[in-house]
Amino acid sequence: MAITLFELAKDMSLAAVPAAGFGMLFNVPPRILGYCAMGGALGHGTRFILVQSLHLPLDRATFLSATLLSFVGLWAARRVRAHPKAFTVAAVIPMVPGISAYTALIAIVQLGQNGFSDLLLKTAVENGLRTGFSILALAVGLAMPGLLFYRKRPIV
Repeated sequence: MAITLFELAKDMSLAAVPAAGFGMLFNVPPRILGYCAMGGALGHGTRFILVQSLHLPLDRATFLSATLLSFVGLWAARRVRAHPKAFTVAAVIPMVPGISAYTALIAIVQLGQNGFSDLLLKTAVENGLRTGFSILALAVGLAMPGLLFYRKRPIV
């Protein structure tokens, strides 16, 4: 399935808004908010392309997008003379899989209220694992420049 430029622009613009909002919530300086919005758009747009065009699983696409965003944030931080986490943490928030987490929690609540059901358990486990792996991919992707370049001891 080929994605259109309109779908990509819509996805990126809708991701830029919460990235800038979380930047304000985290007290990022006003001169950095535009970079937060661009980072959110870049990260979510990259993940959208990887999932829709290359058919990568969501967790792998999230990892690659967060890694790219982390390196771009490191580059931008040096140019603007700010801390890299001011860009990247607010920019990865739109990539948190909220629908999967919500579906898993609703299934767990329904398991408690209605009793055991194979379908509810399957829904809770699948969506819970999808959420967990996506959050792990975001965390490792954000830490990737530090893991690769800022080590005091050699990797091997």
